[in-house]
Amino acid sequence: MSCLFESIMLADVKIKNRFVHSATHEAMAADDGSITDDIVKRYTRLAKGDVGLIIPGHLYVHPLGRAHNRQSGIHADAMIPGLKKLADAVHAHGGTIGFQLAHGGRQSPRRILGQAPLAPSSRGRDPVSLNKPVSMDEHQILESIEAFAAAAKRAHQAGADAVQIHAAHGYLINEFLSPFFNHRQDSWGGSEAGRFRFLEAIVTRVQKALPDGVPVLIKLNTNDFTPRSGITPDLAATYAKWLVELGVAAIEVSCGTYYGFQTIRGDIPGAELVRALPAWMRPMARLKMKMQGPANRFKEAYNLDAALTIRPVMKGVPLILVGGMRRFSQMEKTVSRGVADMIAMSRPFIREPSLVRRFFEGKATEAACISCNRCFAAMFTTIPIRCYQKGRPQNG
Repeated sequence: MSCLFESIMLADVKIKNRFVHSATHEAMAADDGSITDDIVKRYTRLAKGDVGLIIPGHLYVHPLGRAHNRQSGIHADAMIPGLKKLADAVHAHGGTIGFQLAHGGRQSPRRILGQAPLAPSSRGRDPVSLNKPVSMDEHQILESIEAFAAAAKRAHQAGADAVQIHAAHGYLINEFLSPFFNHRQDSWGGSEAGRFRFLEAIVTRVQKALPDGVPVLIKLNTNDFTPRSGITPDLAATYAKWLVELGVAAIEVSCGTYYGFQTIRGDIPGAELVRALPAWMRPMARLKMKMQGPANRFKEAYNLDAALTIRPVMKGVPLILVGGMRRFSQMEKTVSRGVADMIAMSRPFIREPSLVRRFFEGKATEAACISCNRCFAAMFTTIPIRCYQKGRPQNG
């Protein structure tokens, strides 16, 4: 049997194989952030397809941390019944589910929040929304930390097997960690340890909010791809070492922010993406996307080098690799050689929710996803996520 179908323990939770559904915004939630039947159906299909650990789209922990319309929330107790329905559906088909806790930070648009977004520092404007953020004060920082802890408690009450703290993709925690975004000179910045303090406080409070043995996972940026130096693999390795010392159950390595669409690789569906922007922004956006094209070309296992940098500090804590994983043989080699312990995918599961089962039955040797990224464009324009390879996503 392939090593990819061996079980693995994350804290006290047994995962039946090495496949992870990497958190993917669905654009399917109700207007108030509650779970809909469409979301439940999506993850039921993945559970039936034998994905070992399913992590749904990022759940905003605070009303000021909402990054998208129709984003799922975990910011209030009213969200618990819907989240429980989702967890129960995954469990009914033998799956394991972890809820990702997130705060959009400066990438939460003013048009959604009704006010300027929050960030560690106010310098600069967001390259997508052009909103200028407000530098958080001490009270807002502490309130955000407590929001993560309260969200973790709700996740457990809803039946989640694990929680994942989203510290990647340019959202709030990533912003505190990154020297590109964090220009503070108080105790929440000014040094690597100072910039790490926000995540450290969140991890500590989340661990206290959960019973012993519930896995706390981290999604960590290894490359920000910002105009000036942000998080690099070497800095990510420092943060990973400190996270291991805090007792996290696993780290998923990722990359990218709104400053470079390198969170995912492949085609840039510019015509679809610009629909989300006001008419006056579209010409410049088209030009920027055209310039971004070469850097965004698809590359298999594009976070592999960063994983190799981080691996030596993991000390037995599982490493989850996401990004350009398409061929079964590549996934198997990555795990068998100890570079990673689990393989995470997003876009392949949008196209093929039964992909893991097809691998197991020998009916597939690679994912059918061609990285056209129309699914990403759909999500970005608040169209429910699914594979749009054969047709351009349309509003409605």
